[in-house]
Amino acid sequence: MDWSKSYYGLSTQAFSKEIAEVLLAPIDALDVEMKPDGLIYLPEIKYRRVLNKAFGPGAWGLAPRSETNVGPKVVSREYALVCQGRLVAIARGEQEYFDPSGIPTATEACKSNALMRCCKDLGIASELWDPRFIREFKTKYCVEVFAEHATTKKKKKLWRRKDQPKFDYPWKE
Repeated sequence: MDWSKSYYGLSTQAFSKEIAEVLLAPIDALDVEMKPDGLIYLPEIKYRRVLNKAFGPGAWGLAPRSETNVGPKVVSREYALVCQGRLVAIARGEQEYFDPSGIPTATEACKSNALMRCCKDLGIASELWDPRFIREFKTKYCVEVFAEHATTKKKKKLWRRKDQPKFDYPWKE
């Protein structure tokens, strides 16, 4: 099958009830991470673990659908998520890089980004796009703090989980 062009199996049938329960299971709050800008996310490895639990290792994969596009500061590529031999989602991954020597790492991160985006179509961690869930999660598990940059002395509001240590260099709470 040429997954760079094929749409084989797209929406032909639902997955079994057992697989659907794994894919749609609520996320564990301890798995959710937070960026200093307040964005909450699930690390990419957690998506892989859900796919392995639902389908088994080897019964899912990412197939490139385009060439890698390397721009002056961004790498992107389109991928297809194939589960049990059928296409279930398509997404374009992207990743910034700052130096040409970082292109291989950015290319791998681009693939991970595409995987996370494809998993939205399967309902994995769908709470992370629900505004009510985000507000409630931040209220229960996160704190917004003022921090000062060590060299610029610029003050900024930053987010972190309550169970994580205070910000460290270059920021100081």
